[in-house]
Amino acid sequence: MFHGIEGHGWGMSWVWLVGFILFVIIIWIIVKSINQYNKSNGAGNKTPIDILKERYAKGEIDKQEFEEKKRDLI
Repeated sequence: MFHGIEGHGWGMSWVWLVGFILFVIIIWIIVKSINQYNKSNGAGNKTPIDILKERYAKGEIDKQEFEEKKRDLI
C-alpha cells in the first residue's frame, strides 16, 4: 500500500516540473509577441524628418512633395 503512494509522489513532481516549463514558455511567447507588436506598430524615437525620408525612400511620396514637406518641417 505505501509502495504505490511513493510511486505517485515521484510522478507528481514531474507533472509540476512540466507544468512550470510550459508556463515559462507561454510567458516567453507572450512577451516576444508584445515586443514584436510594439516594434512594428510605433515610430519609436524617429524625428519627423526621419519619417519623411523613409516615406521618400519607400516611394510613397515624390521628390517635389518631399522637398515641400521638408521645408515645412524646417
